[in-house]
Amino acid sequence: MKTISIVVPCFNEEETIFLFYEETKKILCKMKNNSEENLKIDSFEFVFVDDGSSDKTLDVLRKLSEKDKNVRYISFSRNFGKEAALFAGLSKSYGQYIAVMDADLQDPPSLLPAMLSAIQNEGYDCAATRRVTRKNEPPVRSFFARRFYKIMGKLSDVPVIDGARDFRLMTKKYKDAVLLLSERNRFTKGIFPWVGFKTKWFDYENIERIAGKTKWSFWKLFLYSIDGIISFSTKPLVFSAIAGIVSIFASLILILFIAVRRIVFGDPVQGWASLVCFITFFAGMQLTALGISGLYISKIYTEVKHRPLYVIQEEK
Repeated sequence: MKTISIVVPCFNEEETIFLFYEETKKILCKMKNNSEENLKIDSFEFVFVDDGSSDKTLDVLRKLSEKDKNVRYISFSRNFGKEAALFAGLSKSYGQYIAVMDADLQDPPSLLPAMLSAIQNEGYDCAATRRVTRKNEPPVRSFFARRFYKIMGKLSDVPVIDGARDFRLMTKKYKDAVLLLSERNRFTKGIFPWVGFKTKWFDYENIERIAGKTKWSFWKLFLYSIDGIISFSTKPLVFSAIAGIVSIFASLILILFIAVRRIVFGDPVQGWASLVCFITFFAGMQLTALGISGLYISKIYTEVKHRPLYVIQEEK
């Protein structure tokens, strides 16, 4: 039996879940019954993960589960974050093929047949998606998103593709490899390429949410980007160390210059304003270096406590 599991993290998505279910189920039924595209699947399942929603998301999932035996759900005791929801959904999925999708239909289900074909007929282990445009997205958000991917590309030890989405279809072997990385500080966009395997990319233009509002504010995205850099690169520590060494040499040169000028020219000590600027600048560099070190230490602190990624309140 070849089954596709659709893993869907949900946080306050009562307006979108049923629309997503109906649209995706149409595509899955066509894939199951259509042999013209040389696709082989026997069944499918939905694994919804309610990430501590405060609206009626859980009620909608209960109704869907009663209506369709192919719908299962997990409900967290509180909001643990999308990364925890993804981990839980992957852990609870049973299919030979597993797709990760958002409930807002910004991940087009129409791509699923081509993604499955890439795995079954072309030998890929994973079919991933990326947005090639950011149409209808706020310009400031688009600007910083692109800067993040450029910075991540230079700092990270793994390739992070510009516009990469969490929407991807993978084999069970690929999923099991992802689950081996059980760290608490999770950054899925880095974890997926870290495990390796053969991946085919599918491009598509940005699609607006079918309903509701995005749960990702600019500040949350900023913190998420910091987590990504810290989780998959130690280069910020190297840069802070290099900056410290450069500062030492610069200060030695400056001291030598002042001493020579005083001995040769007999100039009185001047430049209180510039001195204050130098002190402020180097103090800022020190605080930045301490902050970077503190972020890495905080990640270690979180890991060594070995707390669970999530707590399940209800499951069906």
